[in-house]
Amino acid sequence: MATPRPELLSLNTATVREKWNLAQMIEGCARRGIRGISPWRDKLDALGVNQAARMIRAHDLTVTGLCRGGMFTAVDGAGRDAAIQDNLKAIDDAATIGAQCLVLVAGGLPAGSKDIAGAREQVRDGIAAILPAAKAAMVPLAIEPLHPMYAADRACVNTLQQALDLCDALGDGVGVALDVYHVWWDPKLRVQIARAGEEKRLFAYHICDWLVPTTDLLLDRGMMGDGVIDLPKIRGWVEAAGYAGFHEVEIFSAGNWWKRDPDEVLEVIKQRHAECT
Repeated sequence: MATPRPELLSLNTATVREKWNLAQMIEGCARRGIRGISPWRDKLDALGVNQAARMIRAHDLTVTGLCRGGMFTAVDGAGRDAAIQDNLKAIDDAATIGAQCLVLVAGGLPAGSKDIAGAREQVRDGIAAILPAAKAAMVPLAIEPLHPMYAADRACVNTLQQALDLCDALGDGVGVALDVYHVWWDPKLRVQIARAGEEKRLFAYHICDWLVPTTDLLLDRGMMGDGVIDLPKIRGWVEAAGYAGFHEVEIFSAGNWWKRDPDEVLEVIKQRHAECT
């Protein structure tokens, strides 16, 4: 299989979040020849969205996504309305920085609830509520299915098939962010990636690796090549589906990569992207 094109590498800023602010992340990507960046909203707010937009343009970076919107589920209408307002702000911020999509993490069960079907209905209704604003701002919404271990507390949308079914129900302007950490295990993955390609709904592609053993289900993601995910195979499926966008590296690693010098991390990312994905 052909080596991935280096100009398609993007940094999800969660990967170096503990040691750099967003200004340093932007400058580091430019310095290391990484052409894509995907900020998280806390870092974006700290720098200021307009200043971030100016810096990103000045360094000629592509914003491959903004992380994150979503979290639509709540115990009452006031909570759901607050989530809508937060997502509308995220859409405005995504438009200001020129993000290719706003990544949506659905939200889990409302506190005290065991009704996962009801939670999924809240997610559908929440996305429907913000979709007109997203279309007006020309910000595609990318639903990111999360591993089932997060169904209760983070995301009740857990497979690519579920996410695509939701997209079909909502219509144009909604697609998916495919994160290998969350979907690599799915026996229907190849078929659903092909479906995403046919429906033109594959908006973002996130890469890392699944370590064995995994010491923390949230904060122990692996660098590409250090785990058990067949990254070249999945990239082959993604490219066969027509995806030609960026490969966004997103690694939560409290015990390893977050402790390292970010410049070192970026160099390892470039090497592993070329050799292991």
